[in-house]
Amino acid sequence: MMNKFILLLLIVSIQTIPSTAKEVIITVTNNLTSHNETELVFSDVHEAVKQAYVLKQKNVATSIVISIEEGEYYLSESIKINAQLSGLTIKAKQGDKVTLKGSAPLKLKWKKHKKGVYVAKIEEDIDFDQLIINGQPQILARYPNYNEDGGYWQGHAKDAISAERISTWKNPKGAIFHAMHGGKWGGFHYLIEGVDKNGEAILSGGQQNNRPSKPHEELRMVENVLEELDSPHEWYLDKEDKKLYFYPSEEMDLSKVVAEGVVLKELIRIEGVENQIVEDVSIQGIKLEHTKRTLFEEYEQLLRSDWSIYRGGAIYLSNANNCAIQNCELTNLGGNVIFVSGHNQNHLISGNHIYNCGASAISFVGKSSAVRSPSYTYREYVELSNMDKVWGPQSNDYPTNCVADDNLIYRIGRIEKQTAGVQIAMAMNITVSHNSIYEVPRAGINIGDGTWGGHILEYNDVFDTVLETGDHGSFNSWGRDRFWHPNRKEMNKLVENDVTMPYWDACNTTVIRNNRFRCDHGWDIDLDDGSTNYHIYNNLCLNGGIKLREGFGRRVENNIMVNNSLHPHVWFKASEDVFKRNIVQDSYKDVGVEEWGREMDYNLFPFEESLMKAQVYGIEKHSVYGNPAFKNPEALDFSVKENSKALEIGFVNFSMTAFGVKSPALKAMAKTPKAPVLTEKRVTSTESPTVEWLRAKLKNIESKEEQSAYGLENDKGVVVLNIGAHSLVGKSGVKKRDVILEVEGTRVADLKEFFNVLKENNSKSSISIIVMRNQEEQEFKVLLKEIR
Repeated sequence: MMNKFILLLLIVSIQTIPSTAKEVIITVTNNLTSHNETELVFSDVHEAVKQAYVLKQKNVATSIVISIEEGEYYLSESIKINAQLSGLTIKAKQGDKVTLKGSAPLKLKWKKHKKGVYVAKIEEDIDFDQLIINGQPQILARYPNYNEDGGYWQGHAKDAISAERISTWKNPKGAIFHAMHGGKWGGFHYLIEGVDKNGEAILSGGQQNNRPSKPHEELRMVENVLEELDSPHEWYLDKEDKKLYFYPSEEMDLSKVVAEGVVLKELIRIEGVENQIVEDVSIQGIKLEHTKRTLFEEYEQLLRSDWSIYRGGAIYLSNANNCAIQNCELTNLGGNVIFVSGHNQNHLISGNHIYNCGASAISFVGKSSAVRSPSYTYREYVELSNMDKVWGPQSNDYPTNCVADDNLIYRIGRIEKQTAGVQIAMAMNITVSHNSIYEVPRAGINIGDGTWGGHILEYNDVFDTVLETGDHGSFNSWGRDRFWHPNRKEMNKLVENDVTMPYWDACNTTVIRNNRFRCDHGWDIDLDDGSTNYHIYNNLCLNGGIKLREGFGRRVENNIMVNNSLHPHVWFKASEDVFKRNIVQDSYKDVGVEEWGREMDYNLFPFEESLMKAQVYGIEKHSVYGNPAFKNPEALDFSVKENSKALEIGFVNFSMTAFGVKSPALKAMAKTPKAPVLTEKRVTSTESPTVEWLRAKLKNIESKEEQSAYGLENDKGVVVLNIGAHSLVGKSGVKKRDVILEVEGTRVADLKEFFNVLKENNSKSSISIIVMRNQEEQEFKVLLKEIR
């Protein structure tokens, strides 16, 4: 009897084991008549996905491919893929051009409104924030008018929301105000909610940046205002009256145009939950376009970096492993493009063409719940006594072992300016390789914090960056991790007491190698506040040089800095930095260096003067100077000839042809940077003189390097170089490295203006000054005479 019972259990168990399933093809087509009744064929992508869920419920082992035939397909909602659809592939049928859209067609009957402008009633129940005409995005009515060569915001004006201008608008509510950060560290976006009694705009928003600032006084633009609709391609939607206003170009025939309104903010969501991870989903060969802007969604601070971000994108992945997004075209998307959020492992994002999008292209962003003792603003700090001192993450809620390879990325950040071609934050072991990234407003590649390193950045071609912002680089990073304190003296003490502290979060070395960078508006490689545990080698830096600020354990070797040099900003005693076997073409641009790291030697300088300037500090004992003898710089070949002095100090040539995208189709489209014209720079005496005032030595702020080093919003001010004994300046509380910005309520740009204001107030016994210290304005009262 027992044997019969066991046999019965065995039979039941066998029957419940899924049988090996063959691959099932679900076809999506605009031409149902071309298929027979035995096939699984749908005209709607959503119906195909529903069928996939049905098949998986019957047999979880079924391998499903949704094959989409040529055509354009409007999505009524985002395609949602959970763990039940693990193993799903959605792809274009081989050779077919397939487009998935987050827009809806508009049926419009146009009537003339006024000179150049037409109006149409919106019959559909539809809310859209972008208008597409004949496949091309149009311009939301704005001031000043759009100008591709207009710089910031493609045209900016100081009076964008002046009371005088607002008074000409019938209904200011709903207008969108854009302004750069006061220091050009990204941008802000606001909704105008109304007008106050003074005729000034009442604003909401501004959450899109993690460095508070007043809106820039001049770099401003306003849009979504009917009265500003005054040039071709501009449009405005009156949502209350459901009327669309449009100014067509002369060649447009409104009776024949195809109009679409963008309605979705997301196209594909691949999302599991903690115990049900999505596995092995693949999106291949599809064009995805048209998503809404996400400017006024909820943003979250990315620790103490300068970023706040909307956690979403046209393609969103969370709690997923081993997924692939390959050979897709992603364009005309209003916000982020591909967003990898929280726990994700082993994804491949490869062969994609990403352009003309509103925010960042590819983002790998973990959750702050994985970070030990997190802080979220520049001045926030967890006291050491309350700090978790364990190394590394405290959960797996972050992306790891993911790859972004062979992607062509350009013209992103068209609306949002705190954006990047590839953004990494709270992640580990991300590889970014063979990407071409250019024409972006801020960094091409950005790493927001040290948690938890291990990234590899190699063979990327990154140029035409920082086009609409400032104080940044083609590559940029921050490292305001647990060790980082807004008071530099405190930070120095913390690390002196425990030299391992900077590595609690930056626990794996990030490697930057074999890349080509060019930034004409900042640094080629910018390791900003606290960036720690980097190995940087075999990089060709075509213009901006390499900046290292306030970090530890950076090893910089065998790089070429064309027409530029190393920018060491605020180095600490225990930095352990290494800079060797590099070719520099200018003297070091040091600011606030207490000690020169572990090793500064075996480098090639351009002239004897530049080398001697460094040797004054007791470094560069074995370095040499001379012409590097580049082989063919006009053709971007900066390898050195056999007679180069660089070879004497151990420099080794590296490939000059492996940068950027690899696949032939993308390579044929990709741009490359302009070859720099080599310049001869010698050490000169052009620096402003130092002046003594009340036993304190002062000089002008005179370069972007000093602006960055002192944390200023511009290159104006007077820096306190030194304070002598018994100085009234020192007795007031002013310190060395403070930058004087204001005297008696008057802003001062330089020494001349400083002394002019002093002259106007020479009858006073004391003056009020405002200084910038640790990126915070502080006020002091300075006695002009000793009180006896």
